Amino acid sequence: MTPVTQAEINKAAWGACDTFRGVVDPSVYKDYVLTLLFLKYVSDVWKDHYARYQSEHPDSPELVEAMMQQESFKLPEGASFDALHKRRHEAGNGERIDKALHAIEEANGEKLRDVFQDISFNSNKLGDEEQKNDILRHLLEDFANPALDLRPSRVGQLDIIGGAYEYLISRFAATAGKKAGEFYTPAEVSDLMARLADPQPGDHICDPTCGSASLLMKCGRLIRNNGGKGYALFGQEAIGSTWALAKMNLFLHGEENHQIEWGDTIRNPKLRTKDDALRHFDVVVANPPFSLDKWGTEAAETDKFGRFRRGVPPKTKGDYAFILHMIETLKPKTGRAVVVVPHGVLFRGSSEGKIRQKLIEENLLDAVIGLPEKLFFGTGIPAALLVFRKHKADDSVMFVDASREFISGTNQNALDQSHIDKIVATYAARKTVDKYAYRATRAEIEENDFNLNIPRYVDTFEEEEEIDLMAVRTERQALKADLTELEARMEGYLLELGFND
Repeated sequence: MTPVTQAEINKAAWGACDTFRGVVDPSVYKDYVLTLLFLKYVSDVWKDHYARYQSEHPDSPELVEAMMQQESFKLPEGASFDALHKRRHEAGNGERIDKALHAIEEANGEKLRDVFQDISFNSNKLGDEEQKNDILRHLLEDFANPALDLRPSRVGQLDIIGGAYEYLISRFAATAGKKAGEFYTPAEVSDLMARLADPQPGDHICDPTCGSASLLMKCGRLIRNNGGKGYALFGQEAIGSTWALAKMNLFLHGEENHQIEWGDTIRNPKLRTKDDALRHFDVVVANPPFSLDKWGTEAAETDKFGRFRRGVPPKTKGDYAFILHMIETLKPKTGRAVVVVPHGVLFRGSSEGKIRQKLIEENLLDAVIGLPEKLFFGTGIPAALLVFRKHKADDSVMFVDASREFISGTNQNALDQSHIDKIVATYAARKTVDKYAYRATRAEIEENDFNLNIPRYVDTFEEEEEIDLMAVRTERQALKADLTELEARMEGYLLELGFND
């Protein structure tokens, strides 16, 4: 059997989206494509395991069935991709797919509870009955492409499918703009944030605005790559369809130990202890929506968890609401947080200025890192990373201006591994680097009225080379002399050629 590459799977999966293009908006059809990819994968895994057990016990069909019942994932009869593909020419494709998904959800209990409740393949979003049936027939045929044979015996590692899933999510975010970009943090930014947070074996890791869970999974993968295990992932996501993507994404990546809740983190935080207090974590990472309007000021004023005792952020800018929530959920000794923010968070005044001052006075802020522009889907504005720690060795804050080092792209800029390595090393060293980083004391920040605008601390001004006026004068005189000589020679040539007055 010829092994398949990640690129081949990515290309085939993205090609399946052609069925929807021009008919349904990408922000809508992404859920259908990603859900069907999930169904195709679990069906192929089931089929692969069944074939293996059959080959091992060819004369014991009852034993084979019993072994299949012991699988950690259950695939009810008639709910597989192959069963749906077989009946694709019949009417009722949408209804059949919905029934298959709900059967899978019910059979697998808590793992996939309510995951498919927010999506319907029988929806009128896909057109009238005839158009809908035709679109879904084509989609089933697209996923029957031999390149999308996702059996483990063919693709090998589980991550190759998780990789395809992540690839599709990133492509949807890139093509659909801000609306789709809300659920995905670019891979290199996730890598950087995970390394800054430095997750360790046994850590409890949370993303309160987890989107499709890519950032959470990067933290888990970093622990595994370093030979560790025993961590747990937690998250909350406000958009139902995106919450479902997170659950499926974690399942596809083999992340067993996780808890992902559906709901508004500010108005109704769901990651709580048995006595109804906010749960605490070793690591909290997030890429919250920038300057969210109507984020829940009313709820903040009467917040029973005390998250806004340092002040209530402005009604039209929810950045500090998410920051304050993150800080409140950090463990007292080990807690550290990394959050993406727009630059306004660094210097805006009023209630935000007061909150910022208190966070600094409490010695919670550890670093401010400026990123290049156009890194994030749907926005060209530059962003920054704030790093917070509950336990710090001193009261200094590292300022890093990494905004000028990136790979330039037409619509999207990117960080490469060398850029990430440099930022992480500079943060860890906590030493001033000319025109790149500065370690500021609390006193210096106070002198700047607690303004964290990076140019106040990292001087990137390039002095112009001094001009030697005497040298310029000498050069000018030499040029004048050369010009006089050239004009005299030209005059001689013209006389020789008969061009004279």
